[in-house]
Amino acid sequence: MSRTTSHRKALRRNMASSLIQHGAIRTTEAKAKELRPFVEKLITIAREGTLHARRRVIKLLQDREIFSYDETEKDFVPDDKTVVQKLFEEVAPRYVGRPGGYTRIIRLAEKRIGDGGVQVMLQLIDESSEYVEERPGGRRKKRAVKRHAAMANQTETPAEESSEDEIAEEAVAAEVATEVAPAEEAAEEAAPAEDSASVEEKKDDAE
Repeated sequence: MSRTTSHRKALRRNMASSLIQHGAIRTTEAKAKELRPFVEKLITIAREGTLHARRRVIKLLQDREIFSYDETEKDFVPDDKTVVQKLFEEVAPRYVGRPGGYTRIIRLAEKRIGDGGVQVMLQLIDESSEYVEERPGGRRKKRAVKRHAAMANQTETPAEESSEDEIAEEAVAAEVATEVAPAEEAAEEAAPAEDSASVEEKKDDAE
């Protein structure tokens, strides 16, 4: 970044403090890529919430006060919390169930005035829901997912149709059984009468 070691560390600390304070900052792409792993390391340490973790963060970040603009006094006044306090009390607890990936870089269409450098927005992810391990991939993965879903629907549809056909066939068979049963009972009742008549005829012939 064309800076000395001390200058680069100071720049990184100041930008990290601004990101923790405001939640998002506008900078160049090179600075954002340099700052992102440093901020995520700080958040990972702050998730522990111990005194040792707080000392490690202060050693890397060097705590400072947070100032906000007061409309009544028309001046910047210090808030109740410092940057490290906000990191441990507000920022880190949001990512307790998330194993990394606390920030994102969004490229902006506006170029920097002067040298036309690429500007990006580095911001903290708003973790309002639980972390989802399965994330959507590229176009090939999306196509594969759609293809598998279509195949699953095709395999499920014949089974549903066959089940409906079986239910219809069972209903028809039940109706036929109810219609045939009275006819069979009548035939069985008439059969003994015919048998007795034939027996009497045979007796008369024998006599």
